[in-house]
Amino acid sequence: MFFNNWQTIERTLVVGILAYIALVLFLRVSGKRTLSKMNSFDFIVTIALGSTLATILLSKKVALAEGLTAFLVLIGMQYLMTFLSVRSAVFKRIIKAEPDLLFYNGDFIKEAMKKKRILEVEVLQAARTNGISSMKQVEAVVLETDGSISVIKTTEKEEQSTLSNTTKPE
Repeated sequence: MFFNNWQTIERTLVVGILAYIALVLFLRVSGKRTLSKMNSFDFIVTIALGSTLATILLSKKVALAEGLTAFLVLIGMQYLMTFLSVRSAVFKRIIKAEPDLLFYNGDFIKEAMKKKRILEVEVLQAARTNGISSMKQVEAVVLETDGSISVIKTTEKEEQSTLSNTTKPE
């Protein structure tokens, strides 16, 4: 119950070290996108990688080669999904969320806030976190695809707004 034998401890150490090194190398080769702020797909891949690592470490039934293959499949699928989403607008809409406006030009967008389960106090907190003392200083508040809340300060209109890919209320 507390200790089986030294052989299982040795296996866990050897396989754990090798699996960890392999995972770090795979992630470095796959690029920064694999480790970026997470959307729902990235979150799933991260959980799956952690689960796979735990299984490799603790299950004698899973050989190191099988676990490393699982890492490669997960990272390869993540790479393929991001590759396709960059090249296909339809595919991008399927796997990626769009940013949502929560506040725009002095008005809270109640319908969007309700749909995304965001409270007005959370929008105000995001403004305070950005050093804003009055919502009159804010042009927009956006719920980003990774779940973070961005606050856009009111400025003179420029050529391309950072709000260009959000849905503005009518």
